Amino acid sequence: MNRTIRLTAILCGILILSLLLQATWVQLVSSRTLAGDPSNRRVPIAAFSQPLGDIVVAGDAITGSKRTPGSDLKYKRVYRDGAMYAPITGYFSQAQGSTFLEGVESDLLSGKDDRLVRNPLSALTRERQRGGDVLTTIDPKAQKAAYKGLKDLGAKGAVVALDPRSGKILAMASTPSYDPSVFAGMSAKEGKAFTALDRDKDKPLSNRAIREIYPPGSTFKILTAAAALEHGVITDIDARTEAPAPYRLPQSSTEIGNVVPNSQCDSVSLKTALQWSCNNVFLDVAHKAGKDKMRETAEKFGFNKEQFIPVRTAPSGYPEKLDQPQTALTGMGQGSLTTTPLQMAMVTAGIANNGKVMQPYMVDELRGPDLSTLDKNEPEELSQAVSEDTALKVQEMMENTVTEGTADKARIPGVTVGGKPGTAQHGADVRDELPYAWFVSYAKQADGTSPVAVAVFVDSKDMDIPRSDIAGGKLGGPIAQAVMKAVLDK
Repeated sequence: MNRTIRLTAILCGILILSLLLQATWVQLVSSRTLAGDPSNRRVPIAAFSQPLGDIVVAGDAITGSKRTPGSDLKYKRVYRDGAMYAPITGYFSQAQGSTFLEGVESDLLSGKDDRLVRNPLSALTRERQRGGDVLTTIDPKAQKAAYKGLKDLGAKGAVVALDPRSGKILAMASTPSYDPSVFAGMSAKEGKAFTALDRDKDKPLSNRAIREIYPPGSTFKILTAAAALEHGVITDIDARTEAPAPYRLPQSSTEIGNVVPNSQCDSVSLKTALQWSCNNVFLDVAHKAGKDKMRETAEKFGFNKEQFIPVRTAPSGYPEKLDQPQTALTGMGQGSLTTTPLQMAMVTAGIANNGKVMQPYMVDELRGPDLSTLDKNEPEELSQAVSEDTALKVQEMMENTVTEGTADKARIPGVTVGGKPGTAQHGADVRDELPYAWFVSYAKQADGTSPVAVAVFVDSKDMDIPRSDIAGGKLGGPIAQAVMKAVLDK
C-alpha cells in the first residue's frame, strides 16, 4: 500500500512539475509569439482599443481614428484624401491588417513601441502608451499635382518626385487608387468593398510607384549615356558617332529604326541622339560598353537591389546574363531590363545631383505623443554613381532635349529644366499592345542645385486615344512640369 501511495505521489509531482514548466515556458518564452498571433482576439482588441497616432504631411494629419460603437474594437482608422495618399499611408484595417507606412510603423502608431515608455512604472504594469506620429517628407502641393495629373488622364500610372540633394520623397502617386477608409472596419459591407478592390482587374491596391516593374524605354538612355561617358566609350558629346540608322543588332539580322526619320539619326552625336531619341546611337554605345560596365553603372544608381524607404520596394533589374544583342537592347531601355518609377526618379535625381545618388526616404521624423523626437532621418549617400563631369555632360544633353528636342512639354519659363521622354513596348510578344509612356525630368535653381526630380509612368493600355498620341512627352511631360512647378513655387 505504501508503495502504491509513493508511486502515485511521484506521478502527481511529475505532473505538477510538468505543468509548472509548461506555464513557465508559455509565460517567458512563448508569450510574445502567442501575443502576436493573428488568431489571438486580444491582438486586434489591443490594437484598436484607443486612437492611433497619425501620419502627418507638412504639419497636417492625413489619418485619424473614430469610435466604432457596439464593437470590442473601439476605434477604426479614417483617412483624409485617402485615395491621393494611399500609396504612402497604405491601410490599417480591423479585418485586413496593415500595409506601407501603416504597417511598417504600426508599433509606434498603436503605442506598442518601447521608445514610447517614459514612466518606469508603466513598463512594469504594462500600461498602454498613446501612439506616436509619423512625419513624412511629402510635399502636399507636389502630391496633389502628381495625383491630379494621373487622374485627369484616366490612366493607370505612377509619379515619384525626389529632392535630389537629400533623397526625400516629395510625391508618390499611383492610379487607379482607393480610399482606405472604406474597408477600415469589420462590417460585411467593408469586407465586400475590400474584396471588390482586391479582385479589380485594374489593381487599385497595387502601388505602381514602388511595387510594380516595367521596361523603362527611352528614359533609360540617360543612364546609357552616363555609362558611355563614364567608361570612355564616348568622350565628346558633340562628336559624330559611327552608329548607322537603321541599326542592325550584333550577331543578328534584326534592324531597329527610329521614330524620327533615320536620316536624322544616322551617325549623329550623343547629344543629338538624346535630343531626338535616336535608338541607333544608344544601341551602339551599350554594345560597345558591354553588359558588365552597363550593369555596374545601373547598380550604382540602385538597380538589382531592394530599397527601404522605409517601405520595401521591388528591385529594378539589369540582368547578369545577356548576350550581345540583348545588351544592345538595354541601351534603349528594352529587352529584359525592368524598373520601378521610383528607380527612374533615382537615376534622374542622381544625374541632377552631379552624379551623387542619395538614399530615398519618406519618413522625416518619428514623434512621441508628447511631441518629443524619437527618431530623425538624415540624408544618406547611396553612391557616387558617376563622376561630376559625366553628370554635367548628361545634364547638358537633357537640358538641350527640353529646349530643342522631344522633352519640350516640361519647359518652365525662367527655370532650367532637363528631361527625357520615352515609350516602351510591353515585351517581345505583345507588340500589338499600346506602349507604356514615360517621362523623367529635373528643375534647377539659380545656384545650379536641383530641388526636384520627377519620374512619370503611364500605362496607356486601356486609354481611348490613338497610338500616335501615346508618347512620354505628350502624356507625362505636363504632369512632370506641374509637379516641378509645385515644388518650385514653395
